[in-house]
Amino acid sequence: MRAIGIILAGGNNNRMRELSDKRAIAAMPIAGSYRSIDFALSNMANSHIQKVAVLTQFNARSLNEHLSSSKWWDFGRKQGGLFVFTPTMTKDNSFWYQGTGDAIYQNLNFLKNSHEPYVVIASGDGVYKLDYNKVLEYHIAKRADITVVCTTCKDPADVERFGVIRMNEDCRIEEFEEKPMVSPYNTVSTGIYIIRRRQLIELIEKAAQDGRHDFVRDVLIRYKNLKRIYGYKINTFWSNISTVDSYYQTNMAFLDPEIRNYFFKQEPFIKTKIDDLPPAKYNPGAVVSNSLVSSGCIINGIVENSVLFKDVFVGNNCVIKNSVILNDVYLGDNTHIENCIVESRDTIRANSYYCGEDGVKIVVEKNNRYVI
Repeated sequence: MRAIGIILAGGNNNRMRELSDKRAIAAMPIAGSYRSIDFALSNMANSHIQKVAVLTQFNARSLNEHLSSSKWWDFGRKQGGLFVFTPTMTKDNSFWYQGTGDAIYQNLNFLKNSHEPYVVIASGDGVYKLDYNKVLEYHIAKRADITVVCTTCKDPADVERFGVIRMNEDCRIEEFEEKPMVSPYNTVSTGIYIIRRRQLIELIEKAAQDGRHDFVRDVLIRYKNLKRIYGYKINTFWSNISTVDSYYQTNMAFLDPEIRNYFFKQEPFIKTKIDDLPPAKYNPGAVVSNSLVSSGCIINGIVENSVLFKDVFVGNNCVIKNSVILNDVYLGDNTHIENCIVESRDTIRANSYYCGEDGVKIVVEKNNRYVI
C-alpha cells in the first residue's frame, strides 16, 4: 500500500476509572487474548502498510512491553517496520504531547523521512476490521484532501463521546462537531483518517505555528470549509472502548457467535503477541457456558456469560456471571462475581461477594496470594 501508518495511543481517559490507573487505553485487554492496539496494528499489516509509528505517552509501560517485538504483526523487516515514539526532551522542546496534533508535530521527521504519498492515521482504542486500501481508493476517487472513516452510532446517549458528522449527498463533510452534548445526527467519526503526507506536514506545521495542538479541532474542524473532506461510512462491527461501560460491552459482544466468527474465523485475522501458556484446564465440578476462557486458566466453579483472560484461577464453588476477569486473577473458594470487571493480578479472598447492581462494578483487591 502506498501509505505509512500512525497510531495515536498516548491519551489519558478518566472515564475508564481504575482501569486506566496503570495502563494506557490502547493496552486494555480485549476478547480474552488481545490488546486494543492489536486491531489497529493488524489492520495496518493486513492492508500491507509496511511502516507504522505508534505514538505513546500516558502509562505507556505495559503498552511498550506489548510492542517490544514487531514480529507478531509482521513488521519485523529491513524496509519499514514498527516504530514506537514517546515524548522526548530535546534542545528545542521539553513538553509532553499537548494533543494529537502536537504528538504528530513532535515526530514530524518520521513523515519527512518517509517516501509514501499517503498517511493512514488511526486511534489505538478502536475494535474493528478494515481494509485501508478500500478507503484509499475512495479517497483518490473523490479527490479528497482528507477522508474520515465514519459509522452510525446506534445509541444516542453515546454521541457525546465522538466527533459528529453531517455529510451531503456526495459524502462531503459539511459539519463536524467534536463531542457535542446533544446532536440531531448519529454519524460519528471512528478516529481513522487518510491524508496526503505532504499536506499533513503542511497542516501540522501551520497548527503548531498558531499554538494549536489538537488534530480534530485544529485541522479537521478548522479546515472543513477550506479543504475537501469526505466521509467513508462503514457498517461492519466497530467499537470504541473509551468508557467502562463501552469496554465491558465490547468484551461481552465477543460472546455473540456472529462476532466471534467475524473476528476469529474470517480472514484477515487479528494478530497479537503470543504467550507460552498451557491450555485451559477444567477440573471436576467445573461448569462453563457461553464464555471465553483463555490459555492458562484453571476452572473449578461455575462460569456463565463471561470473558476470562489468561492465567485466571477459579476456586471451588465459585460463581462467575456476566463478568470480565482480566489476566492473572486468583478467585478464592466460594467467591461470587456478577456484572463486574476484575482488575488484573488481583487476589480475591475466599467467600467474597461482588455484584454490580447499578451498572458495571470494577473490583480491585491487592491481597497477597495464599492457599486455603
